[in-house]
Amino acid sequence: MQSHSQDNFGSIKGAYIKGCKDALAIPALILGCTYMGFGALVSETGLEIWHALISTGINWAVPGQIATMELYAIDASLFVIAAAVALINCRLMPMTIVLMPHIRNKTSPRIAYYFLSNFIAVTGWAAAMKQCPKLPVEQRLPYFAGFTIPLWSVCMLSTWIGFYLPDVLPAEVTMGLVFLNPVYFMLVFLADFSQPGRPIALILGAILGPLTFLVTPDWSLLITGLFAGTIAFIVSEYFPKGKRI
Repeated sequence: MQSHSQDNFGSIKGAYIKGCKDALAIPALILGCTYMGFGALVSETGLEIWHALISTGINWAVPGQIATMELYAIDASLFVIAAAVALINCRLMPMTIVLMPHIRNKTSPRIAYYFLSNFIAVTGWAAAMKQCPKLPVEQRLPYFAGFTIPLWSVCMLSTWIGFYLPDVLPAEVTMGLVFLNPVYFMLVFLADFSQPGRPIALILGAILGPLTFLVTPDWSLLITGLFAGTIAFIVSEYFPKGKRI
């Protein structure tokens, strides 16, 4: 695997600060609004503020968190809730496997990777995959930490604020905030088409998603993701654009 370093933030501290600056901009705004919507959802469900904060603190993945609230609202068992969340968040495992070779170095202790792996979510993963391969090896982990930890902190604060929003804003507004997240994810990937598989995955997903939903609503997301993702992977693997990192 070859590395093509194009950026250099001067030091480990500089990389961490740059990660903070990148996070505390559009990503913080979008995720902050999303988590205000999640906090409002928890409030409407009838749970306490500490339920919302624990969910964001240890889960930090909106789809799994929303599934938790929806299943709780219909009195699902703890086993069913745990199984559903585990299944939804399985998507984070391959993301972790892909990211780790790009941020691993020989000097950081292993415990640092175990700790920071808990902050891997789509936003941080996308930013790290775009920026870290271009950095000197020793700056990659600090950049990722600088991006994800402040972003997580913003989400915690936003969850707390959102919990009290139903008393201030109409329910339609607070619930609508949750849907900013998937729109933002789509725009993140649209902004970087350096890999040919990315537009293919998005286009196929947009086409197949509604079609498979008409056939099997319960399995449409899984079928669409599996098919579109597999085709996109094959295209990226066998028809790469330029030199691969």
